[in-house]
Amino acid sequence: MVFQGLLKYVKKIIEKKLTEKFLPKFLEVKNKSHLHRGHLEDETGDTHFEVLIEADELRKLGRIQAHREVNSVLKDEFENGLHALEIKIK
Repeated sequence: MVFQGLLKYVKKIIEKKLTEKFLPKFLEVKNKSHLHRGHLEDETGDTHFEVLIEADELRKLGRIQAHREVNSVLKDEFENGLHALEIKIK
């Protein structure tokens, strides 16, 4: 059960940071780590996520710049084990 709590913790951090920064009209964060087990040394962590976000601030930017902005908000998470983030901007 502790492991399930950790899974929700990383997801909650991502949701909180993106909500605070972009005030999205829609935000969905999916943990996709289970699909990538085995290609990293640590097979138990939260390493892969998908973000579907609709936010005026991001819509005004080009696709690459919008992705950079999202990645920038999650810089600490990338430094602490987040390996991949699939970003879909509505």
